[in-house]
Amino acid sequence: MFTAEQFFEAKAKKQRKREAPAYHHNVYVIELNPRVLKNRKFRAANPNHDPAKACLYVGSTGLSPHERFLNHKDGHKSNCFAKRFGMHLRPDLFAVYNPMPYEAALAMEAELAESLRAEGYAVWWG
Repeated sequence: MFTAEQFFEAKAKKQRKREAPAYHHNVYVIELNPRVLKNRKFRAANPNHDPAKACLYVGSTGLSPHERFLNHKDGHKSNCFAKRFGMHLRPDLFAVYNPMPYEAALAMEAELAESLRAEGYAVWWG
């Protein structure tokens, strides 16, 4: 049996759920240590890399970008380049896009990666 306090608390919780933002997926960009360029696969994927520009990993997630970065570094569902060479997030390259629906995040991940690669960054994504 509910007390009046529990009833109103449960009602308020339901209301907060309804007001929660519909979008909670994000794209993110991790700057990689330039040593990643010693990897043949990474170099081959970035033949037009401008040496003055950073090496990057681009991904999408339902978590916050910070949480996802920590998961990469801990090896949880991690990309090998992000785990081994990831230095820090680059919110200047992704924050403007977040949050978004799941399908948009998947599309934006590819679009952002290709856009950054076209600008001369060395990029791995996916």
